[in-house]
Amino acid sequence: MAKLYFYYSSMNAGKSTALLQSSYNYRERGMNTLIMAPQIDDRYGVGKVGSRIGLEADATPFSAAHNLFDIVATANQANALHCVLIDEAQFLTRQQVYELGEVTDSLNIPVLAYGLRTDFLGEPFEGSKYLLAWSDNLIEIKAICHCGSKATMVVRLDSSGKAITEGSQVEIGGNDRYVSMCRKHFNEKIRAV
Repeated sequence: MAKLYFYYSSMNAGKSTALLQSSYNYRERGMNTLIMAPQIDDRYGVGKVGSRIGLEADATPFSAAHNLFDIVATANQANALHCVLIDEAQFLTRQQVYELGEVTDSLNIPVLAYGLRTDFLGEPFEGSKYLLAWSDNLIEIKAICHCGSKATMVVRLDSSGKAITEGSQVEIGGNDRYVSMCRKHFNEKIRAV
């Protein structure tokens, strides 16, 4: 029986690298995968998943308006799928998380979703909240704070390196805008504002 997996962490833990490695492992064994990525994340180009260590792959882009069950079912009819991999899963809607559950339950295809657990204010993203609630398996990928402790939080920084404590939940960026920290240093950085 297929399962819905949620691999979560703060930034810079290697989520996209792990996704690309999982897809490679399936394909190396002659199995078909479908990699999907939200259109909103265009850091490597729309329809691309890239990692900080230089790995990348093409992906099927989706927006909040897309029905992911329909996309997967259509792809599966054209070429039997053995695994669906979702990058930046925090950007999923509640409905899309439900649809991914239906992919596992009705189509019997495992779904591996990779994403952030919380935003720059420590609030859960919609996709992450429902993945945490509805996934069959939750797997934490560890990131490291500058102090050496496990990083569980993400701080958004302005151009001078000061923490930003208000603004839109979704603002695409990488190391230029975000730093992963342990809860202690996250709180210190936010309180310093």
